[in-house]
Amino acid sequence: MFAAPQTRPTACLTLADGTVFYGQGFGATGETVAELCFNTAMTGYQEIMTDPSYAGQVVTFTFPHVGNVGVNPEDDETAEPVAAGMVVKWDPTEPSNWRAAGALKDWLARRGRIGIGGIDTRRLTRAIRQQGAPHVALAHDPEGRFDIEKMVARARAWSGLVGLDLARDVTCAQSYRWDEMRWAWPQGHQRREGPGHRVVALDYGAKRNILRCLASAGCDVTVLPATATAEDVLALNPDGVFLSNGPGDPAATGDYAVPMIRKVLKRDIPLFGICLGHQMLALALGAKTIKMNHGHHGANHPVKDLETGKVEITSMNHGFTVDSQTLPAGVVETHVSLFDGSNCGIRMADRPVFSVQYHPEASPGPQDSYYLFERFAAAMAARA
Repeated sequence: MFAAPQTRPTACLTLADGTVFYGQGFGATGETVAELCFNTAMTGYQEIMTDPSYAGQVVTFTFPHVGNVGVNPEDDETAEPVAAGMVVKWDPTEPSNWRAAGALKDWLARRGRIGIGGIDTRRLTRAIRQQGAPHVALAHDPEGRFDIEKMVARARAWSGLVGLDLARDVTCAQSYRWDEMRWAWPQGHQRREGPGHRVVALDYGAKRNILRCLASAGCDVTVLPATATAEDVLALNPDGVFLSNGPGDPAATGDYAVPMIRKVLKRDIPLFGICLGHQMLALALGAKTIKMNHGHHGANHPVKDLETGKVEITSMNHGFTVDSQTLPAGVVETHVSLFDGSNCGIRMADRPVFSVQYHPEASPGPQDSYYLFERFAAAMAARA
C-alpha cells in the first residue's frame, strides 16, 4: 500500500494587499519581509541570489527549472546570498551538472535563505507587473503553522526600499586588491600578472564578475568601501575610477557618494559606472532618479545604443532608474531600453566619463556588452 503524497503546505507568501500563496518550503526555516520582484533569466539563479543588488528583495523566478545545475563556489557573486528569498514554480530539482558541488536546497539552508516552491509564478508575475513590486512576508515552517494576519501586517508595516541606503550593508569593510580574471575553459579563473591600469573601484555592492572583467581588461584593481572619500580615492593616484552596482535607493546612497564623485570629476580621470554606479554618476551630474513600477530584472533585456544603432541583449537588475528628462546640458543619453524607453546609459560630451544601467559583465547572461570594459581601458590608455 502506497502512502498518500504530502500535500500540507510548509511555506507561505503573503502580499501587503492580503493575497496569500501557499507552497512547499525549502532552504532555511523562519520568516522574512522584503520587496517582491521577478527575474526572467533562464540561467544563473546562484549568481542572482548572491548579487548584492538584490538586498531587501525576494526574487520570483519565471523560469521553472531551478536547481538543476546545483551550486558551486565559483559562481557566487559575493560570499553569501544577499537576496532575502526565492519563489519558484516547481520544487528545486536535484543537480545534474559536472560543475555542481552541492544542491540548491542545502546551500540555501546553510546560508539562512528561505525558498518556496509550487507557486503559480505566472499569476504572481502578472500581479507584480500590474500593481507594482509589492511588500511581502515569506515564511517556511515544516509543520505548516502560519499566522496569516500577522504576516500581512508585517508586510504592510515594512518601510520599503524608497529612502533606504543598503550600500552600507553590503559594501566591503576595508579596501582590498583584486586580480582574478574571467572564467575561461579549461583553466577556470586565472590571475592577472604584470602592470596594468590603476583602477579604484567603489564598492556599493560589487559583483565579483565585474571585478574579474576589469582585471581581464588589464586593470590593476583596488576596491574601496562605499563611504570612501574623494581624498581616499585620489590618494591612490588612479588612472580610472569605477562605480559599482548595488542595492537600495540611489538618492539615499547619494548623500555621501555624490559629493565624492563630484570632487573626482574635477580631475581629468576616466570614470565608468554600472547600475547603482550609473545612477550615482547621473545624480552627481545633476540628474534625478525615480522608483520604477516593477523594475527590470532578467538576462534578456534589449537595449539600443543610440549612437551606433546596435541592439544589445543585456542582464538587468534595478528598481530605480535615471529620469532622462532631467539630464543636464553636456550629458548625452547613450542607451535606452527597448521595453519601455527608460534610460540605460549616459556619457559626458567632452570627457571619458560614462555609465550604463545594465550589467555588461554577463553574470548571468549574455556577453554582448563586454566591450564597455575595453572602452574604459582604452580611455585610460589614451590618458597615459
